[in-house]
Amino acid sequence: MEPELPPTVCLDGAEIRRQREAKKLTQLYVAKVVGVTTDTISRWENNRYPSVKRENAIRLAEALEASVENILRREPEETAAEAPRPKEKARFPFSPWQVFGLGALLLVLAAGALFFRKGEVPQAGVLAERFLPQYAAPGSLIPVRVRLETEDQVKGFILREHFPAGWKLIEATPPASSLDNEAGTVRWIVKPGEERPLIVYLLKVSSGAELDLDAEFRGEVVANPNGSSAPAQVEGMSLLRTAPYLWADLNGDSVVDDSEMLQASDTVDEMKGVHLDWKLLESIWDAGSYSWVQKKQRFVPVKPPLPESSP
Repeated sequence: MEPELPPTVCLDGAEIRRQREAKKLTQLYVAKVVGVTTDTISRWENNRYPSVKRENAIRLAEALEASVENILRREPEETAAEAPRPKEKARFPFSPWQVFGLGALLLVLAAGALFFRKGEVPQAGVLAERFLPQYAAPGSLIPVRVRLETEDQVKGFILREHFPAGWKLIEATPPASSLDNEAGTVRWIVKPGEERPLIVYLLKVSSGAELDLDAEFRGEVVANPNGSSAPAQVEGMSLLRTAPYLWADLNGDSVVDDSEMLQASDTVDEMKGVHLDWKLLESIWDAGSYSWVQKKQRFVPVKPPLPESSP
């Protein structure tokens, strides 16, 4: 019998990691069972995702062979109330008029807060998380993914993404509703009843991008944009480093190893509708390493030198 949980719950990342490592489970295995990517599992373990859907939490518990209560974040318990002490007749430091004035002030402040909150309803019902590569080389193409989770009551929403100036959006799935490459702004309108768990796009890094700098991404989601909902910020990764490394190279060692190739394969699968160069990835993986040709702004496979034979 499934436990009674709210629609969204908070995960205990440290406990998730502890249970996974104790049972010798890989992030890839857990991701396949839950139906998400290894990036998402990593974000959950590092408490980078504030809340997740109840169904995902239940599937995660099943993958870890644990009870769902054990992987949820626990709020600190309130300290037990002290036993009542005998009432002492103490002197009250304020006069009745001062108490009356303080009470009136609190009422005014509460009324003001209620008035302003009516004009700004906290965003609810849409969770958006962005996934970026660790590195981007000048002139190269990089994949960007925005994973979306919506509640049943959400009647359409707008996703707005802001990418670095000078970079250009080449392709997107679904196609963007509006695009301003000069300003680095793209929008998607998701209509009521349209299921859209993932929005992906391909960016071409500016050929003049300076190396060893952080490039920033921002985004927001507006649900039911009728003037009653405030935008919610897109969670997840917001920075990547401009460096001479391929997007699939997670640690910047000029090698795409087996683990990185598996994650790159997941990314390519999710980037359907845009054209990532899978053949280049395979050739780099087969070669064992790669280098970045700065003048041509392209990556080339490099085979490590053969060991010298002994005389």
